[in-house]
Amino acid sequence: MVSGVITQGLAGLLAGAAAGAVMGVVSDIAVRLRVFRSSMFVVDGRFLLKKLGVKGGPGPIYAAGIPMHLATSGIFGALWPVAARIAGLEALSVGFVALYVLFLWLSMLFIALPTAGQGLLGRRAGPLTWLEQLVLHVVFFIIYYGMLSVLGDPAAAIAHATR
Repeated sequence: MVSGVITQGLAGLLAGAAAGAVMGVVSDIAVRLRVFRSSMFVVDGRFLLKKLGVKGGPGPIYAAGIPMHLATSGIFGALWPVAARIAGLEALSVGFVALYVLFLWLSMLFIALPTAGQGLLGRRAGPLTWLEQLVLHVVFFIIYYGMLSVLGDPAAAIAHATR
């Protein structure tokens, strides 16, 4: 049971970090194309530097924001398969994963963005930040679910390979 939880967690960590990387790159490209008003990497970097009391231009903001975004995405990615395994739920259920990502989107709008100084629903970044975040979380869902599907159930794969 413990080894299964650990391997599910590692699979989720990798899937979450990959999905977070794509999500962050999409947001950054959309900002540069003037489609979105905020980059996930920049929001995370400014938040982290502000908490550390450090001022910095674009280089330090990205240097702080990219690893922070990947770490948080990986952690949130690990939570679902671990919770599903412990609760006896199917970690690869499209519906359950979609509900989990919906929960992440709502958490972003009502907890993370306000904590990062962007206001409720990210209104300080722009009136359509909620929609930008929805698009980004759909991207996250697609990559995350795809990666979880590719990785499958690592515990079962390891058990099968060691027979």
